[in-house]
Amino acid sequence: MNKLGFIGVGNMGSAIIKGINGKLGNTAVFAYDSSAEKLKDLNLYGATASSSILELAQKCDFLLLAVKPQQLDDVLADIKRSANEKLVIISICAGISAEYIRERTFAAAKVVLVMPNTPMMIGCGASAMSRDERVSDEEFEFAKRIIGSCGVAEVVPMDKMKEVIAINGSSPAFIYVYAKGFVQYAQKVGISEEAALRLFSQTLIGSARMMTESGMTVDELIKQVSSPGGTTIAGLQSLYNDKLIDTVLNACGACTKRAYELGEKK
Repeated sequence: MNKLGFIGVGNMGSAIIKGINGKLGNTAVFAYDSSAEKLKDLNLYGATASSSILELAQKCDFLLLAVKPQQLDDVLADIKRSANEKLVIISICAGISAEYIRERTFAAAKVVLVMPNTPMMIGCGASAMSRDERVSDEEFEFAKRIIGSCGVAEVVPMDKMKEVIAINGSSPAFIYVYAKGFVQYAQKVGISEEAALRLFSQTLIGSARMMTESGMTVDELIKQVSSPGGTTIAGLQSLYNDKLIDTVLNACGACTKRAYELGEKK
């Protein structure tokens, strides 16, 4: 039997606990949070509350870290006290490297890094994952099942975990800003905000499925919507003239730059 422990039962931690409920087979799930209030309904989702981080670290095979950066050093110190060097440590803490975790726990610690995003809270997450060479194939497959229970999980190289933040971690906010522009236009021309938001949101869902299910490239999909001399072409030309793609590239670059800056402060 696998024993999986959660440290931190906030938005993301609780989302994963709910997502894995009944999906991991022969697995015992435990959790600890400094807020007793967050632990009281865990049994509804197949998890058991633990009294301390040390207790979790001593008895678990896998430990998922879902805490705020300012709490992390104390958490890692307790993990080190457990002396359980066989632990697989799964971290969803943004900007924290495997080296940072090993320096504060065990020199040979097994580390899986995850960059999730907030849609994980409704089971529609898109998470990037990587592992170091100490994590076995079997251990990594189990970690992917955990994260994949709340959406999709894609494997990226360990040295690209900061770059991927812009693609899936921060991009929901970028998409919301884009949506805000369409809603504001709707209001400007006399269409209700509620109707516009429903229409645009469903268009996002449908467009995403076209990208993942149609078999067409992004360029082919753009062409499919763009009749020569039509309305879409006129709008696209404005987007190209205003250098929308350059704006996206600049936003991603700024996001990655900040990720490296934050990593240097650790």
